[in-house]
Amino acid sequence: MNDLFSPGSLVTVAGGVLAVVGAVAYTNGNANLSLPTIFYGVPILIGGLALKSSELPPAKRVTPAAVLRQAREKGAPELGKLVWDVTRWRYGQKAHLETSLEALKLWDKDNPPQLQEIEELETSAGYGVRLRFNLGAVPLDLWQERQERLGRFFAKGLHAELKSPSAGVLDLILLPVNKDDELAGQDGVS
Repeated sequence: MNDLFSPGSLVTVAGGVLAVVGAVAYTNGNANLSLPTIFYGVPILIGGLALKSSELPPAKRVTPAAVLRQAREKGAPELGKLVWDVTRWRYGQKAHLETSLEALKLWDKDNPPQLQEIEELETSAGYGVRLRFNLGAVPLDLWQERQERLGRFFAKGLHAELKSPSAGVLDLILLPVNKDDELAGQDGVS
């Protein structure tokens, strides 16, 4: 059902309706209606079809938006922006978080990792997210090498956990750094 309400679908349907109305008006000899509807309908239809050809649907949202609203607002604002970014329609990209994955050197231009779903989490440490990726051609070892950087990349004060529930699938869990662990690390440095 969500596919029907994508911006590309709406523009395509609007252009198609205008073009059909214009064609019917033309066959009935109504020049005042046929000229503007065909004149606007056909380019809008073509634009909608172009959008549909480059459309990237939103990642599946496991946690309903209203459930953790307060935790999202109190948590790291970067995580809230991340959730918003991957749960909307994108155009002209091969995958969600394309530029982030390229910067992290976790990108393969022919078979990039694909974000499948996102889940918001509320833990004792605070608000976090779980991102489930289909790995594509990027090996799990490469993700594990960059695990420490992954948390810091998305927001200050986060750490990343990696889990592989099945072959070719990776869960990237971004959680706040536990303040007790942080203090213990500082005591060890003294």
